[in-house]
Amino acid sequence: MKVRREHAGPHRTSMAPPSRHCLLLIGTLGVFALDRFTKGQENNTLIFTKENTIRNCSCSADIRDCDYSLANLMCSCKTVLPFAVERTSYNGLLTIWFTDTSALGRLLNFTLVHDLKLSLCSTNTLPTDYLAICGLKRLRINTEAKHPFQEQSLLIHSSGDGDSKEKPVLSHEGWQTCMYISFLDMALFNRDSSLKSYSIENVASIANNFPDFSYFKTFPMPSSKSCVVTFIY
Repeated sequence: MKVRREHAGPHRTSMAPPSRHCLLLIGTLGVFALDRFTKGQENNTLIFTKENTIRNCSCSADIRDCDYSLANLMCSCKTVLPFAVERTSYNGLLTIWFTDTSALGRLLNFTLVHDLKLSLCSTNTLPTDYLAICGLKRLRINTEAKHPFQEQSLLIHSSGDGDSKEKPVLSHEGWQTCMYISFLDMALFNRDSSLKSYSIENVASIANNFPDFSYFKTFPMPSSKSCVVTFIY
């Protein structure tokens, strides 16, 4: 008796196209991953002043404080003439290395900076000069060249504060009005004590409330709202 054997051909299965739900999930995950990658690629701004020269750098990695050679090597830097400094705003971290206060006023007075780090790269004694900074949320200072202590950090106000999200507007000569103003006493770099601050709310006029601050009397204040003034020392 002959036995008939049948050979089955290769088994083929058909794959159903992905559902709309799966496509939506894949797309969402892709956008999330791209957003995380983009945030990780954000550069920080480093400005250092030395011998009447200002260098404005964009750095993708943290640079050791006051290491000018490494900054020029690792960052994308350009030289800016002191009289050509433009008023701008800084949403991310701004780091400034300085040896004296001559250029800091041009760089920082009434400039919008949320996250600021100041590093003194000399042993000079600084005068009691004040810087007026808009919208400052966090300040860090480093005085390793003068006092070999750890970096200090001070939280001025949190991002949850309602008015802190308001953007300042440009006024005459490019100066900005803002709802939060921090006055930074540069003489604090002469001391090794901890950073301190106190705030005064509902300030309608710097000229009226702080007559000793004659330098800031001409700068614009919000016309319809009072502001919060913080002194850092």
